[in-house]
Amino acid sequence: MAGLSLITVPAQAGEAPSPAVQAQLQEYKATMQAFGTTLKGELQAAMKEGGPMAAVQVCNERAPEIAADMSQESGYTLRRTSLKPRATPPADWERAVLEEFEARKANGTPVAEIAWHEVKEIDGEQQLRFMKAIPTEGVCLTCHGQDVDPKLKAEIDRLYPDDQATGFAEGDIRGAFSISAALEQ
Repeated sequence: MAGLSLITVPAQAGEAPSPAVQAQLQEYKATMQAFGTTLKGELQAAMKEGGPMAAVQVCNERAPEIAADMSQESGYTLRRTSLKPRATPPADWERAVLEEFEARKANGTPVAEIAWHEVKEIDGEQQLRFMKAIPTEGVCLTCHGQDVDPKLKAEIDRLYPDDQATGFAEGDIRGAFSISAALEQ
């Protein structure tokens, strides 16, 4: 994967990121954590109130809204993507990183530790890109597992006609958070 600087944060080897990059990565991680916490809270509430059918509605409606709100608030581009997307396919660079994530997992790196960043000039501007793998947890399997209830699967297919996001097992890489913005100097 030429041109991609793949690391586990913090860097395992090589040159440490500059203080500016380190500071922005910390902001990125905080933004991703807030996104994940907010979405997980809404999903748990929906599961408790209306079960998986309500939860899939939250994913369909609220997840994009939460990401858009947090992107607008922070000035970063925040999204979730996957090699097996439910809605948003990965950009070419994200696909390359996700494929490398799968190779790292196959080589024994725990999914929760897999992350990557690079500084790249895009349209004359230094951009900091960061991705963090999302592990598949047991609760994810209700909608993303190998044996999804047929009624739930029909609702998922209705909401996501091009869905590829099933067949996962606990511990798989479900996808990744992806975040990018101009590098703050």
